[in-house]
Amino acid sequence: MLRPIALVLALAGPLCAQTSPAAGDSAVFGLNDFYRFVTERHPVARQAGLLPERAQQEVRQARGAFDPRAESKFYGKEFDGKSYFYDWDNALRVPIWLGGIDLRAGYERGVGTYVNPQEFTSPAGLSYVGISVPLGQGFLIDERRAALRIAQAMVGLAEAERRAALNKLILTATKDYWEWSLSYQRYQLLRNNRDLGRVRFEATRERVRQGDLAAIDSVEALTELQNRETQLAQALGQWQNATLMVSNYLWDQNSQPRELPATARPQLLPPPLTWRDYPRDSLQQNLGQAQEFHPDLLKTRAKLEGLGIERRLVRNKLLPKLSLDANLLHGGQPFSLESRSPSTYAGGYLANNYKVGFSFAQPLFLRQERGKLQVNALKIREAELGLEQDARFVQTAVQMNANEWQALVQQLRMQAQAVENYQRLRDGEQIRFENGESTVFLLNSREASLVNSRLKLAELQAKYGQVQAGRVFSLGGLL
Repeated sequence: MLRPIALVLALAGPLCAQTSPAAGDSAVFGLNDFYRFVTERHPVARQAGLLPERAQQEVRQARGAFDPRAESKFYGKEFDGKSYFYDWDNALRVPIWLGGIDLRAGYERGVGTYVNPQEFTSPAGLSYVGISVPLGQGFLIDERRAALRIAQAMVGLAEAERRAALNKLILTATKDYWEWSLSYQRYQLLRNNRDLGRVRFEATRERVRQGDLAAIDSVEALTELQNRETQLAQALGQWQNATLMVSNYLWDQNSQPRELPATARPQLLPPPLTWRDYPRDSLQQNLGQAQEFHPDLLKTRAKLEGLGIERRLVRNKLLPKLSLDANLLHGGQPFSLESRSPSTYAGGYLANNYKVGFSFAQPLFLRQERGKLQVNALKIREAELGLEQDARFVQTAVQMNANEWQALVQQLRMQAQAVENYQRLRDGEQIRFENGESTVFLLNSREASLVNSRLKLAELQAKYGQVQAGRVFSLGGLL
């Protein structure tokens, strides 16, 4: 009796190397249960799940360039009993996204006999509010904004890489699962065939003793039984190896590898009710879906987006560096409104007290900037060519999967009919043998053909399950 896999998926013990699949009290480890273990616990899946989080943290890091910043510095000098200078400056800088502007507010105090005249203030100090505006290079885009936008573009890249890694893992795991199911089906078929050969050998030997058959017929039956025993032993080894391959995908919640219990069995190979023709009318829709959502294409598009932002920044570097700094000054400590009337406070800043600066810089040949621009253009062209190639590969993969799918369905249907015909031939040969009109050799030949046809059908069924998984992968693995 088959029990649900949840009853045995504690995965407490390793699979015994000599365990053979029995048809008794077993548990079905279904494909959906297998997917759950792979996607939630496999190290590759967990690693892939870290990529989007890391990309989000990189965005957070890039946003840090726009964090307000408090600054303070103090320098004082006394020597030989003389006070040379005391220079104290406190400022708050607030970067603004628009225009690359920096707002500043602060308080400075520079006193002493030998203080720098540019830093000299009254004993009460000097407060100021100001702005720094890049008028040329850095106005439309600068390193801070470019880094943030590139980091945001890389979020899409990280998600595409997560899906690509996860889908590749699932595709490989699905193929191994159906190989496991095929090995189980092969073992069952060959075991039944061995049991039938053993019964026939015993019956043939008894009829030889009674004189109904020639002694050579018992040799024929024994030789056939030995051949079937050999095939069964080989199938057992294939089953055990396939079970180990599936166990490679099983991990517990503590990231410890686990193995399938000895009683775990795969679900049956795809039955005839699932052999559907490929929906040809949806081929164009699938092609469009793959072009839009396939991770390989999404990764290249994200790279192109980042390169486009980099191109804007490099182009902006061709402009001259023009910077305007303007500060409004006020004597005394800042924001001391309790000792001043609003009119006096506003008048102090709006009076003719200011500090203005203007700077200009421009390379004469711009070789560095033009070289960076050309390198960026080459990178973009390289990515575009890669995108075209990847798009073609994706399109070809979808069409090849459709062709393979349809061909397999036709092979499955014809092979199922062949199995029925071989079954009729075998049953007819059995009747002839019982009537004394046939030989053990002919009956064994009919059974060998029947078993081979069933094995071929099982192989086609396993391949059909793999092609179904390949269809999801070729479309971009929309899980």
